Amino acid sequence: MSLYPMALRLQGRRVLVVGGGSVATRRVPGLIAAGARVDIVAPELTPALRAHVDAGRATWTPRRFAPGDVEGAWLVHVAVDDPESAAQVSAAAEDQRVFCVRADDRDAATAWTPAVTRHGQVTVAVTDGGDRRRAMAVRDLVAHALEATPPAAPELKGVALVGAGPGDPELITVKGRRLLGAADVVVADRLVPGMLLGELRPEVELIDAAKIPYGPSAAQEEINRVLVDRALQGKFVVRLKGGDNFVFGRGGEEALACAQAGVPVLVVPGVTSSIAAPALAGVPVTHRGVAHEFTVVSGHIPPDHPDSLVDWAALARLRGTLVVLMGLKNLPGIAERLVAEGRDADTPVAVIQEGSTAHQRSLRSTLGAVAGEVTAAGIRPPAVVVIGDVVAVTAAFRPAAG
Repeated sequence: MSLYPMALRLQGRRVLVVGGGSVATRRVPGLIAAGARVDIVAPELTPALRAHVDAGRATWTPRRFAPGDVEGAWLVHVAVDDPESAAQVSAAAEDQRVFCVRADDRDAATAWTPAVTRHGQVTVAVTDGGDRRRAMAVRDLVAHALEATPPAAPELKGVALVGAGPGDPELITVKGRRLLGAADVVVADRLVPGMLLGELRPEVELIDAAKIPYGPSAAQEEINRVLVDRALQGKFVVRLKGGDNFVFGRGGEEALACAQAGVPVLVVPGVTSSIAAPALAGVPVTHRGVAHEFTVVSGHIPPDHPDSLVDWAALARLRGTLVVLMGLKNLPGIAERLVAEGRDADTPVAVIQEGSTAHQRSLRSTLGAVAGEVTAAGIRPPAVVVIGDVVAVTAAFRPAAG
């Protein structure tokens, strides 16, 4: 069969979905993303579809299909596994001259849903005469090629604040990696995975923010200046930071500096080490019946320092998990202060060094003993400290290496 490929503009146009099961659950998000007015007709819905309805992103008629449901639709998706019911829908669509996708029988359909990959404004759709597996394999090959050599993206302007994740280069988001591949200038910190920088195009200007020769405050001012300067030259700039730019990463300061200069800013969140590093060491920051909250604090300032904004007394009273970033140097003072404020010295503690990398190490101790044991073990920054009962409850869990 010879197919005529076409891309549909569904913004504001009604699409009928018949069925509320797993197939509809997979199809509806793409229709919503395309801006379609999605009407679902089905006696029941999966929880995921019900969530779309409750949020106002789709409407639901809780009954079986009736031929009149097709009226006014630009496209029909049949997502039921009953051939007779599906045939009734496609017959009604044929009468109305509306294209119809059949999940149960593609040969009886008048339209097919291809295997799709999206990279920014680039959408690639693949069909292969009914061989879905082959179409998906081709789709994956194209996706890999686009990720390795992103197409030119002239629509990208200004500055993108991209979180690189906790250390493993594969933990950057797909969007973050795509924008990194399109960058003209990359301003990177020392905690950024080196493998990501090795993939940059030869002509990309790489600025190592850790080598800017100023004090901490002045260095940030210079970083802000560089971001604005390069963007105003018409270059697309990626500010690449380990973890997430907005978790102790000064992303807010950089966003404000760009906004004040009239430079557009695109934010791409990253996987934060405050959650990822503990998880990769077998410590979930929350656990049913153990911890209903977790708090992330910066430990770069000692608890007794006048510049500290952390309420250590309040943290000591919490029953949940406490995650301390940049706190290894001040760990003795932090542990001592928490115990003095009432936290049990036997509270379990885990310290994870260089989480998600090949150099990851972890140590389990107690609040009263952790400072000495960290020193004895030679644990060094960057490290994440987790304080709470979640450390002990999952002691038997050790994630497999990925």
